[in-house]
Amino acid sequence: MFRECVKFSFKIAALVAVFVAISFAGEPNNLPEVKAPWMNGEKLTFSLGWGFITAGTATLEVKPIADGKTEFLTHATGNKTINRIYPVNDTVYTRVRNKGLMTEVFRKRLHEGTFHNTSVIRFDRKGEKAWLSDTVFTDMKTRKTKRSADTAVAIQGMEHSIMSAFYYVRTMPLTVGDTSRFSAVSGKKRYELKVLVHGKEKVESVLGKVQCIKVEPVLDGDGIFVSKGRIFIWLTDDDRRIPVLMECEIALGSIKAKLLEVK
Repeated sequence: MFRECVKFSFKIAALVAVFVAISFAGEPNNLPEVKAPWMNGEKLTFSLGWGFITAGTATLEVKPIADGKTEFLTHATGNKTINRIYPVNDTVYTRVRNKGLMTEVFRKRLHEGTFHNTSVIRFDRKGEKAWLSDTVFTDMKTRKTKRSADTAVAIQGMEHSIMSAFYYVRTMPLTVGDTSRFSAVSGKKRYELKVLVHGKEKVESVLGKVQCIKVEPVLDGDGIFVSKGRIFIWLTDDDRRIPVLMECEIALGSIKAKLLEVK
């Protein structure tokens, strides 16, 4: 079950497990600067659990930096008991331009039990390419490599990493009943990414009982959201769009990420 929590932690903590580029129409240079409240800095902490079992925690952090850019960081780890059995220390880093949240660099480092993986994606807007370097290690101490691959993906217009896409959704109007559609690229394949807006619900949270908008990301085809259970995210129905609850359906119930703290 904890392995499912680990996998889910990166779907909910930025919806990142593999590289996905979301393609929109338009030119990056003409994009407006995103001025959502969380762009000034934000750190959200979540508990990851299944039923009454708390498996670990995950954080989502926004850090403003110089030159009109922002960093998005996520971190997921198991609690002390779980880490004795199945140690986990996963991090994801994304640097974006504030204009349109355009990704420049995406980095992922996963350490889950004996599995160790690092990935870097660099966006070359002028060259219309996204360069992916992915390595799996058999031993991190000796840096012994199990497999390694370098991939170039053609891009056009305004491409996001899945991390910046998560934050981009937080800036959208999210009208109940609407479905936003984007083309998506994972490796050399293309998919259809949809964001469904199901409705409004009141959710009990550390912020109190708050009105939320329930959304569901769906990736058609054999992408990262297929056959892994439906994912639902409850965002506060205000200009902050704080994710107070995230849930992934599995065969034996559901794994939940509940908001513990907002900074």
